[in-house]
Amino acid sequence: MALPQLTLSLQFGDLPDAAVHRAALPRHRVVRCIRHALDADAEITVRIVDAEEGQALNRDYRQRDYATNVLTFDYATEPMVMADLVLCAPVVAREAAELNKPLAEHYAHLLVHGTLHAQGWDHETSEADADEMEARETEILAGLGQPNPYA
Repeated sequence: MALPQLTLSLQFGDLPDAAVHRAALPRHRVVRCIRHALDADAEITVRIVDAEEGQALNRDYRQRDYATNVLTFDYATEPMVMADLVLCAPVVAREAAELNKPLAEHYAHLLVHGTLHAQGWDHETSEADADEMEARETEILAGLGQPNPYA
């Protein structure tokens, strides 16, 4: 089965350590992670931001006044997935270090996670939904040669 088509805009905000994040997120890897998580063709923007921008977006759109690892802004799921994924570089880097995982591996997980959210998956609605979403993430990441992020 052919993977869905993806039109990707990959953006990096004004990051003091942008080179580290650019190295962990080469365009071909971002495309591969997202396409494997898609069930339909998509137009997705991935933006890597600093803590200030991440916190402002989370506060303004989710009423949570802190920077989080990934925010998904989903605009359409049919006939095409249209979404923005915003990943907060310092949060992702801190989590990767705390989990003792390579930065690129943690980014791969969050790209898959955000892409599933863009298609309507939700882990905050119930424990069963969270279990189902985690299982799907694990399956996609295994297909990408990545370990189970929840193990």
